[in-house]
Amino acid sequence: MIATHADLLNGRCRPAKDALGADEAARLLALLPGWSLQDGKLVRTFDFTNYYRTMAFVNALAYLSHAEDHHPEMTVTYKTCIVRYDTHSVNQGRGGLSDNDFICAAKAGALYQTAAVQP
Repeated sequence: MIATHADLLNGRCRPAKDALGADEAARLLALLPGWSLQDGKLVRTFDFTNYYRTMAFVNALAYLSHAEDHHPEMTVTYKTCIVRYDTHSVNQGRGGLSDNDFICAAKAGALYQTAAVQP
């Protein structure tokens, strides 16, 4: 069971069949500062000082996503990247949220913290 933010950071994505219930999604959301639920997806906007930093984050997140085999929707502009997670395979292909979304969101947040302190 995922109980802490550290559990999310140390978690690994695995195939999911069932979506999380609303109570469990709300509990896990409380572990993720800066994230919100919008239209059934886990969403956060990451702000940067310039295009180079935005693209560096996008590329690093793409690498992380490949390693976890769980890929977000990303909307990229000059100084922002909006990241949206959901799991298409749950609920018999109708989609929803799974532990994988929260695991990857935690890792994306940690990646951003690292990127934000770089010169």
